[in-house]
Amino acid sequence: MNGWTCIGAALAGLAVVIGAFGAHGIDDLMVKRYQDAEPSVVAGLEVPTSWKRLEDFKTGADYQMYHALGLIAVGLLASAKPTRWTTIAGWSFLAGILLFSGSLYALSLTGQTKFGMVAPLGGMFFIVGWIALAIGARSPGNESDSP
Repeated sequence: MNGWTCIGAALAGLAVVIGAFGAHGIDDLMVKRYQDAEPSVVAGLEVPTSWKRLEDFKTGADYQMYHALGLIAVGLLASAKPTRWTTIAGWSFLAGILLFSGSLYALSLTGQTKFGMVAPLGGMFFIVGWIALAIGARSPGNESDSP
């Protein structure tokens, strides 16, 4: 089995665990951590910061799942026709998960907003990954393809 497929499957399973934790395990933690925080403004509405951070956490889990599935697609494509583009896609999705989802988890759990500054970099890796996957899917499938 291709390494990207294994990594994607493991990260998808972990996304389910993290998502369940976000849905059932950290409500009280968020309320306690952010009880004295000023409200956050979301779409022009004031909401409790605990709710905003919980939603950020869940967004991290959602994007981890989407891109873990992308990694599985990379693995399947790379098994059929490996190219440098599929390798770029795989590393980009992995970096995006670590940076984007990881920064949202850290931001939510610690309240340190400096972690939020990393999320856009992770998002850029996601975009690069999808572009590379599209190019890899159209490539003839030999290692001489150059990005």
